Amino acid sequence: MQLGFIGFGEAAFSISCGLKEQGIGDLVAYDPVWDHPTYGAQVQGRAETAQVELAKTPEEVLRRANVLIVAVPADKALGVSETVKPHLKAGDLYIDVSAASPKVKKAIWETIGETGAALVDAAMVGALLVDKHKVPILASGSGTDRFMELMTPLGMNITKVSETPGDASAIKLIRSIFMKGFAALGIELLEAAHHFNVEQLVISGISDSLDGKSFEWSLNRMVTGTAIHAQRRIVELEGSIEMLRESDIDSVMSEAVKAKLKRVASHQLKEKFQGVIPGSWLEVIEAIRH
Repeated sequence: MQLGFIGFGEAAFSISCGLKEQGIGDLVAYDPVWDHPTYGAQVQGRAETAQVELAKTPEEVLRRANVLIVAVPADKALGVSETVKPHLKAGDLYIDVSAASPKVKKAIWETIGETGAALVDAAMVGALLVDKHKVPILASGSGTDRFMELMTPLGMNITKVSETPGDASAIKLIRSIFMKGFAALGIELLEAAHHFNVEQLVISGISDSLDGKSFEWSLNRMVTGTAIHAQRRIVELEGSIEMLRESDIDSVMSEAVKAKLKRVASHQLKEKFQGVIPGSWLEVIEAIRH
C-alpha cells in the first residue's frame, strides 16, 4: 500500500501524524496552496512535522499512491474527483473524508466509478485533533471492506455502514443538526445566564434534569412531551424571547425553536394522541410525517 493525500489541512495532517506514529512508510500529499504566499508556509510546516513529502501536482500523488485520502472542503470534493479521474486506475482506493452531502458523494462515485477505482465515503465523527488517525470513522461505498482491511491494523477505528456511498455522510450530517445546534443554543443560553449573573444556577438546574440519564432517554422524553405540550411551550418560549430582546441579546436560536414548535403544533398531535404522551419518539415522527 502506498498512501497519498489530496488536501493537506487539519484532517490530513492529523491522520498522517497518527499513522507515522504507527510506523507507516513514505507518505505523499498535494495541497493547492502549498506555495501560496500566505498559506504555503503553514502547509509546508505541517508536512515537515508529519514527515510527509509534498508533491507539486495531484498527478504526482496518483503516480505514486494507490490509496488516496481526499481531505478537502466539502464544496471542493466533487471538483477534485473530476480533476484526478484521468489519473485513477483499476484497483485504486479513493477515500473521501470531506463533509460533502450524500448527493455529492454519489456524484463522486458516478465520476470515478468507470475508472475501476473503489470509493469510500468516510465520515469522521470524533475529535480529530485528539484522536488523530484513530478518530471514529463511519464508512460506506464499494471500497469499505478493503479500507478496513488495510487501515484497521494501523489503529484506525472504522465502522462499516453500507456499500452505498453517501450513507456514512448522511449520518454525520444528521448528527451535525444536534451537535452544531446544541453549541449554538449553548451560546445563547450562556449569554443570557451571564447577563443576569445566574450562570451556575442555570447550569446546575439543567444538570439536575439531565445528569445520570442516557441521551436516548432524555431525547425520547423531550420529544414525546413536546408532542402534547407544544403550544404551552411556545408560550413559555415567547417569554424567553421577550426577555432576550429586552436585554439586547440575540435570540435567533430561540426564535428558530419557536418556529419549529409551531410546525409541530400545527399537526395537532395532542388531539391525535388524545392528550396522552406517547411512549416513543417514533410515534411522534410518524404522526408528523403522515
